[in-house]
Amino acid sequence: MSSPGDGDGKRLEGPPEGPRDFIRAIVERDLKAGAHRSVVTRFPPEPNGYLHIGHAKSICLNFGIAKEFGGRCHLRFDDTNPSKEEQEYVDSIQADVRWLGWDWGGHLYFASNYFQQLFEWALHLVKTGKAYVCDLPADEVRRYRGTLREPGRESPYRNRSVEENLDLFLRMKAGEFADGSRTLRAKIDMAHPNLNMRDPVLYRILHAEHHRTGDAWCIYPMYDFAHGQCDAIEGVTHSVCTLEFEDHRPLYDWFIENLPVPHKPHQYEFARLNLTYTVLSKRKLLDLVNKGYVSGWDDPRMPTLAGLRRRGYTPEAIRAFCDRIGVAKSNSTVEVETLEGCLREDLNKTALRRMAVLRPLRVVITNYPEGKAEELEVPNNPEDPRAGSRAVPFSRALYIERDDFREDPPKKFFRLAPGREVRLRAAYFITCQEVVKDETTGEVVELRCTYDPETRGGSAPDGRSPKATLHWVSALHAVDAEVRLYDRLFTKANPDDFPEGEDYRANLNPASLVVVPAAKLEPALAFVRPGDRVQFERLGYFCADPDSAQAHPVFNRTVTLRDTWAKIEAAQANR
Repeated sequence: MSSPGDGDGKRLEGPPEGPRDFIRAIVERDLKAGAHRSVVTRFPPEPNGYLHIGHAKSICLNFGIAKEFGGRCHLRFDDTNPSKEEQEYVDSIQADVRWLGWDWGGHLYFASNYFQQLFEWALHLVKTGKAYVCDLPADEVRRYRGTLREPGRESPYRNRSVEENLDLFLRMKAGEFADGSRTLRAKIDMAHPNLNMRDPVLYRILHAEHHRTGDAWCIYPMYDFAHGQCDAIEGVTHSVCTLEFEDHRPLYDWFIENLPVPHKPHQYEFARLNLTYTVLSKRKLLDLVNKGYVSGWDDPRMPTLAGLRRRGYTPEAIRAFCDRIGVAKSNSTVEVETLEGCLREDLNKTALRRMAVLRPLRVVITNYPEGKAEELEVPNNPEDPRAGSRAVPFSRALYIERDDFREDPPKKFFRLAPGREVRLRAAYFITCQEVVKDETTGEVVELRCTYDPETRGGSAPDGRSPKATLHWVSALHAVDAEVRLYDRLFTKANPDDFPEGEDYRANLNPASLVVVPAAKLEPALAFVRPGDRVQFERLGYFCADPDSAQAHPVFNRTVTLRDTWAKIEAAQANR
């Protein structure tokens, strides 16, 4: 393991294009002024859940700064609350950071690496009269704390002697006392205008098995005490966090100034990501998982990186999104359409095109020879000639989308109808001659059409051009598949805008998942690997799910070709 504080890369004077945000401007200023020899940042997740799109912003910022300025970024787990942390979360977080394209090298750390040092520094505060053991229960600590308008009250245990505090703290560590019966608190100022400075708790008693240290400890440091000191141990130069920690910065600095730490890092705050139609509260995400509203942390409707990956998002699209929204000093809400737009831009360039029919309607071409089949060359991606082409089989019986036919078409419906000619993608022109219905239900079950053999490839010698082009799949060669149509998990841009007496779950979208059990795919999709991304022509971008079985793929809709919600919202606004 590399020594904390040692630089790994050559220092640059700054990104070639200059600082792109105020954090990078600060880093560039500090390097030019000689305040630091090299940049050290860190990403410090708590291993009590899966990372989400909001964490991606922080990951890209911290690792991006380190890369741009020739420094390094640490991955450090804030594993100070064993009752909520699991190895599963540690593993998933490492996988997500790597998937996004970042690498911490040898700089993987845990707050638990420093438990002994943190304890010794807590002893230092006790011995210097700057910390004391308090017997008040948690609710009394809160009550004594006061309000923004009223000063707090001193704990009746605040003026214990150094000797008594030292004895009690050592006995806390030895496991003599029950959970919650005592805490170690800093002795700062109960009348301080910043509530975080009113004798904050440093250690609490918690007899719980830690996923790394086992039962070696029964007292655990609070985040505010552990965080800055871990930064100091590791030689972090720029401790970048979100705005909710701005009021904690005076406490961060107080610890640094009152402890014999080897380095003196500084905290900087930026605006966290808020996204429409999305909840990013870890508590709410855990609630959705535990109560079965979603299938798990990697449910494709979840904003977790695992869920986005399973849905078909690319790391390139997420990094582009983080770059596009930038880094600001004040909170705002980003429209989810921005994220979806970044994804479409990436997939449009990289996703292979394939034909799939989700709700099949059988078409028989009556003048096409029985038993004949031919192969048509179709481009894999018109945006990338290097992607080449593939052979798509064509035969007498086909499937088209049921929505592409109307027996009594309305105005501006240009797709297939009785007596109307349409183009089949990369194939022929066909004309509907007869409609076959179920005798009992009256449902259309088959169309009988004729084709023009002179229109192979999709163009006619006489120059005629149908107004509609349909995708299709040969019935003889079709692959059966399950397709999961995922949509936004919430119906409101702000899920926390709910009726009185309800909660955010009142805005869950009942149509966020629609399963199509019997889709028909072209044979090129028979054997796919989980994670393969394609564009189903005219339908959207899709990704092969891990549930796919041999010769029976399962595809998740990643995103539609266009923003369909914009039309819905416009229609609702005009009512």
